[in-house]
Amino acid sequence: MTTESTMTQSPTRARPARSVLAGIAAFGALGAYVLVSSVGLGLWTSLGPGPGLFPFAMGVVLAAMSVLWLLQELKRPSTTGEGADGGLVLAVVVSLLLLAALLDLLGFQLSMFLFLMYHLKIRGKRSWLSSLLTALAGSVGAFYAFNYGLNVALPVSSIPVLNLIGL
Repeated sequence: MTTESTMTQSPTRARPARSVLAGIAAFGALGAYVLVSSVGLGLWTSLGPGPGLFPFAMGVVLAAMSVLWLLQELKRPSTTGEGADGGLVLAVVVSLLLLAALLDLLGFQLSMFLFLMYHLKIRGKRSWLSSLLTALAGSVGAFYAFNYGLNVALPVSSIPVLNLIGL
């Protein structure tokens, strides 16, 4: 082999993994679905933001992030040496299912507080104070911001005792 032949060979360019491309396609398709579905809900009413405005914004963010992720993967594919932490993925999926199941029973504030405390304190091993403050802001703060600031009703508890105390 001569030095000329080694210099003319181009280095092997890494390609994005199929699983990564499938993930990008799934997020892009979800973003497109949310965009199309939210337009049908109405983006704006005569009184202000319509029920489809926030899903539309989330769809835009999801679709834009999918495009950015694709460009990043095409430019420099991520390494595939590490696999996903199956325990973490399972914990997130199960906790999201539990959150969705408990929203009507416990209400948004208590369900979201428990969800955030689980992920911050138990999964993330944050301090008690940090977990408590973040969970309160993410549950009670978000409830009041949506209910009173944006006039978007979030679910309240169907248990009378919890409902009486404002949960």
